[in-house]
Amino acid sequence: MNHSARIPFFQLAQPQLHAMIALSGTVKKSSLGARLVELINLRVSQINGCGVCIDMHWRDLIKQEANPRHLNAIAGWREAPFFSDRERAALNWAEAVNAIPQRHPSDDDFALLQQHFTDGEIAEISYTIAVIKGWNTINASLRNQIPEVPAPGM
Repeated sequence: MNHSARIPFFQLAQPQLHAMIALSGTVKKSSLGARLVELINLRVSQINGCGVCIDMHWRDLIKQEANPRHLNAIAGWREAPFFSDRERAALNWAEAVNAIPQRHPSDDDFALLQQHFTDGEIAEISYTIAVIKGWNTINASLRNQIPEVPAPGM
């Protein structure tokens, strides 16, 4: 497999790029808190095989002083003791939504989410999932590479 980027993505389609960046920024400022947003981003990125996003969101969680062992266990969050019930509900929802169209979130998935989040927070989680899935799709399909040295602010 060729591992070079297909196009210079960040130099093209500037209005769309800036809109995605703005949506990402808005999601990060939601009432969910930075840790939960980044846990969702990391897990969805793992599932979708987006190396750029896995690297970025893992580094962001490390900057937030997350325990690396806990982050390493996020792929097995159901068995790991490191996540709160609220985080588990969000991760479960993220996986269920990310699986569309192969499977749809069940009523049980939604009921679990409602135990821990308000309707407004559920909407924020849904935007979080949508925007990271969008970034994953763009980065993976265009083969954007994990930078050897991350750009300032990334």
